[in-house]
Amino acid sequence: MIELPLEEVYKLIEPGPVVLVTTENNGVNNVMTMSWHMAVEFVPPLIACIIVPGDYSFNALTKNGECVIAVPTVELAEKTVDIGNCSGEDTDKFKKFGLTPVAAEKVKAPLISECFANFECRVEDTTLVEKFGLFILEVVKAWTDPDHTEKRTFHARGDGTFEVDGKILNLKERMVKWPECM
Repeated sequence: MIELPLEEVYKLIEPGPVVLVTTENNGVNNVMTMSWHMAVEFVPPLIACIIVPGDYSFNALTKNGECVIAVPTVELAEKTVDIGNCSGEDTDKFKKFGLTPVAAEKVKAPLISECFANFECRVEDTTLVEKFGLFILEVVKAWTDPDHTEKRTFHARGDGTFEVDGKILNLKERMVKWPECM
């Protein structure tokens, strides 16, 4: 073993796929790119995510307490990165990046038609928002597009490179319900 610089730890522990987060504030939709998130509960589905005051979406999320997490697939990778490189404060990102907003059922923030899945969310807990920008979101409605043929998502490696989902390793027969052991 050799020592790994602490500032590189996140590159190896980066969570799930890069996602897009939509918000709505005073009739204006916005979308941001996010890669710092994780599931924290199965049912109801709870997702922890980092959205900090420097993100334009932060104000809409704290004011309205709701958003949509949209899951893009690999064909949207470059567009997703570009979305994260500009601010919604002075850019209509839906228009600039050719995204189609679709009315959600339970929140004001829009779904994104081009994404494989969309999760309508409400803020469940803000205990760590001030200290870490960490919101706990409850998924109140989930959507997936069965006609979306591309299903591979992509994951940030933290240094401007990404990994694309590939081979699926099926170990279902080895899975047991805790606390039982094999």
